[in-house]
Amino acid sequence: MQASSLASRLRRCLAIRDWAWWELPPLLRWYVATPPVAAVAVIGIAAATNHWHVTDLGKFFLLMCCGIISVISVPKLMYAFPGLTRDFSSIWVLPTAILLPPLYAALVPVSFTTSLYLFVHRGVPHRMVFTAAATSLSYAAASFVFRLFPASFAGGAVGTGTHALTWCIAVAACEIVGSRGHHFLILGAVKLSAPEVRIWEMEWDRESMQALFVEIDLGVLITLAVALSPALVLIAVPSVLLVRRFLIFPVLVAQSRVDAKTGLLNVSTWEKEAETELSRAMRTDSPTALTLIDIDHFKVVNDTYGHLAGDRVLKAIAEALTGQSRDYDRVGRFGGEEFVLLLAQTSEHDARKIAERLRSYIENLEIRADDRPDAPTIKVTISVGVTAMASGEAFELTDLLAAADSAMYHAKQAGRNKAAFARPMRDMGLDAAWDSAEDAVSRPTPLSSTPLSSHHVELVQAERTAASLRPKW
Repeated sequence: MQASSLASRLRRCLAIRDWAWWELPPLLRWYVATPPVAAVAVIGIAAATNHWHVTDLGKFFLLMCCGIISVISVPKLMYAFPGLTRDFSSIWVLPTAILLPPLYAALVPVSFTTSLYLFVHRGVPHRMVFTAAATSLSYAAASFVFRLFPASFAGGAVGTGTHALTWCIAVAACEIVGSRGHHFLILGAVKLSAPEVRIWEMEWDRESMQALFVEIDLGVLITLAVALSPALVLIAVPSVLLVRRFLIFPVLVAQSRVDAKTGLLNVSTWEKEAETELSRAMRTDSPTALTLIDIDHFKVVNDTYGHLAGDRVLKAIAEALTGQSRDYDRVGRFGGEEFVLLLAQTSEHDARKIAERLRSYIENLEIRADDRPDAPTIKVTISVGVTAMASGEAFELTDLLAAADSAMYHAKQAGRNKAAFARPMRDMGLDAAWDSAEDAVSRPTPLSSTPLSSHHVELVQAERTAASLRPKW
């Protein structure tokens, strides 16, 4: 059964005609295709000019096995979050590039990427091919650069004294060439696919700089150890696994804060951050708005297309919300098919426009049920409830949630695919609702028309100039 599963994965990966690469914009498509073509050419030329030695093959096999062990031991949760993932496979490519001819440095990333796809993470095929090719080209270049250093500074063997120091400096310089080369090739693809991504923030945060330093340090140390004696690689493998376990801690913290299916804040984390933002707004007399969003007839989507397609719908709507929100807004999954959005520094007027704009945007979304080119397209609508706290007002988070929930309920009762607004009330409006219920005892009404609260709710009218969550540049 396991062998059959691996074979089917490999067949799907090799089915190039089914790749999503064909659907990329032309510029991005050819950017992604260029490194694999160049890598094949480099491997072919290097293989034709390579001098084959049994000792080189043995060392290559040893480093490749260590790298595969390192790759397949990466926890799957490392790939559960958007962004770039460090699996530390490059620290095994570096000694291959330094101690062996460039051909081996170009070949070894292919084995690492194949192992990753088969045993750890079933990524998008064209992305994984692009990543392997970018790594091959970068470290083949690093191998070539190392051989440009004079023997007195570097050379094939580690010397003693000053030569050992200069040798390590040369290795570190080549690691920067290799790691930064393939990294910036990948960032180029990310920027072309999502121009709004802020590369600077991704590259210069504390976690990224720390991981980069550790990666360079481990690569140099492992290269030095293998250069002294290949048997020392047995000591290096446990060290790599231990260091990576330490660096995975921020990922575990992030996992505890977000919803696994959508990548949004989970409800407990959202409530904590929303309470903090609400306190700041009351302290500074800033307006704040809150929006509740519920997917209409979501059960029909699950029953018709399956729960995997339903998960794609949830993720698509989550991406739509985060893609249009500002950095200081708080977007969370409230549970099931409900989402919640706290809009900082947003007045009632703008909150109404934003709610209607979100409703209209989701209505026009086309979400594919799966990755097949001929997969059916799913269209959904949402019901939006919005409320707002004006400057100088003070309400609890529960008051805002109750008002937004009443508005969302009214939007659903009005036929769905609508946005409604309700002003917040203290104590969630329950006291007034209770008084209304007591007055109605003498004239009982059906349960379906019993008021849930005393919020005054009105539907939001569509406007052509709806406000945008994210400012246009």
